[in-house]
Amino acid sequence: MARVLSGVQPSGEMHLGNYLGAVRQWVSHQQEHDAYFCIVDLHALTIEIEPQHLRERTLDAAVNLLAAGLDPALCTVFVQSQVPEHPRLTWLLECTTAMGELRRMTQFKDKGRGQEDVRVGLFTYPVLMAADILLYDAERVPVGDDQRQHLELARDLAQRFNQRFGTTFVVPDAAIPQVGARVMDLQHPERKMSKSVSSPLGTIGVLDDPADIERKIRKAVTDTDGDVRYDPSTKPGLSNLLDIFAAASGRRPQEIASEYQRYGDLKRDAADAVIELLRPVRERHGEYSADLSGVRAVLETGARKAHEVASATYLRAAEAVGLLMR
Repeated sequence: MARVLSGVQPSGEMHLGNYLGAVRQWVSHQQEHDAYFCIVDLHALTIEIEPQHLRERTLDAAVNLLAAGLDPALCTVFVQSQVPEHPRLTWLLECTTAMGELRRMTQFKDKGRGQEDVRVGLFTYPVLMAADILLYDAERVPVGDDQRQHLELARDLAQRFNQRFGTTFVVPDAAIPQVGARVMDLQHPERKMSKSVSSPLGTIGVLDDPADIERKIRKAVTDTDGDVRYDPSTKPGLSNLLDIFAAASGRRPQEIASEYQRYGDLKRDAADAVIELLRPVRERHGEYSADLSGVRAVLETGARKAHEVASATYLRAAEAVGLLMR
């Protein structure tokens, strides 16, 4: 089976954009591939976070992933910092990365804009992300559309390393879903749905009460002409709703648009589809939250398995660059 890998930051409650854009795809991949999914707690250190909050959020992230449908019998779920080869390989890759490559990273420009003292970790974390991927010889990397640039950097670094030191890394390909890859804010459809932006009505949490989901979709921004059609450039709010409805129902947004004449009817049915999509996730979340020792055991087992793979890759890379091995 082809190997796939992806990761998620321990940033709090999972929202609909996370689920549709990434995690739901992971659930399908575990059925067909040798799948590794990582909670990237080292990446979370690029921003200010209390130590206890980081520990709690890391465990919460594991609960969320298992509730979303990841099955430890089918895939490997682990915490990044529990596999020491991640920062070790990052240093080897940083020594083959140019400053200009990292300056061109869009997310660094966005997150660092206006900051007088930007953390070095924020600048170099795309290299850590590359190490996360390359350590596991991943052939496919399920990522959101906003992470494509970082995956391209990982591909470039793998190819450069292979050319300079001999074939060492598998060069990964992206796996991005055609529907629901980029879920936008319900109140501000020009920006991505995000927990980091204060928009209570614009973000649907995976664990939201059904009544709250219905209310948020009912109040979602559309437009005034009343014409139901899929047109992201001129009708971004309505098109975002159609994208969400399509992702929740497994249909095409254009097909759904052709069946409606009124926004109200569309919003009602879209809310029903999202509520039903998330119902089993909410149920499983309650079960895993009541058994945190079992969740920790899943992470321990995952870390051991991940370490076996990662250590072999790191040793291969370390020998290739000429480090004196023990």
